[in-house]
Amino acid sequence: MATPVTIKLNGLDMVVDAVPLALEVFEPFGDVVANPRPDLHPVIAAKANDTAGMPFDAIVANQGTAIKYQHVSRMENLYDQAPSGRTGVAVSNMFVCASRALPRRLEAGVEREVFPVTVLERHPFTSQTFVPLRADSQSRYLVVVAPSLSPSAKDQQLPVPSRPAGTIANRELPGRGLPDLKGLRAFIATTDQAVTYGAGTWHSPMVALGPADKAIDFFVFQFANEVAVEDCQEVFFGPTIVTVRLPPRSIASKL
Repeated sequence: MATPVTIKLNGLDMVVDAVPLALEVFEPFGDVVANPRPDLHPVIAAKANDTAGMPFDAIVANQGTAIKYQHVSRMENLYDQAPSGRTGVAVSNMFVCASRALPRRLEAGVEREVFPVTVLERHPFTSQTFVPLRADSQSRYLVVVAPSLSPSAKDQQLPVPSRPAGTIANRELPGRGLPDLKGLRAFIATTDQAVTYGAGTWHSPMVALGPADKAIDFFVFQFANEVAVEDCQEVFFGPTIVTVRLPPRSIASKL
């Protein structure tokens, strides 16, 4: 991994409330993958032979036993623009992520877990997809993302795709800048949702939530070329307190 950047933001102290993850609100940062019609059994759709109006150009497949939702997430491989000239190849890994032990705060008589954000990372030339391998009603995970600031001298050593104001798979590239913490967003995902971080999207390392003895297994897909600064860039924050506040425990347990 490349040498991280450390930035000081003059004691910025902010709290961001985590909300349920949904495709529409996450769209500026990537994709959310989940069954768009969990109410519809594939065989019923096949018998009707009618998928008109269904999302993602759905078609009947597998001899009438499946609904195929097409192109549900955008895989981005921009290593043809990497300064090193090294080709990016498809990489698949498994992350087994233990539930984080989060500090708790008592607010107005309600106990809430909080997550201090101390580092964000991005993969400038590739998207990255996390797919939970087992649905578990007790487990969730936290998705923390941020837009990019305008380029500055602080980030001039960080390579990013050079296509100016270009779009890849209908999504604008974030650009070279460091994370804009004032635009930071936080989402709670369930284990029947997968998430794709778009190329260059600043995000927190994976934060699994749930009982202390639980872990979440993720299948992770991305591209890589084994050039550290082109595969992953990290930013650590100085005397800055950026806290994600989870919903009250009685509410969070139902998400």
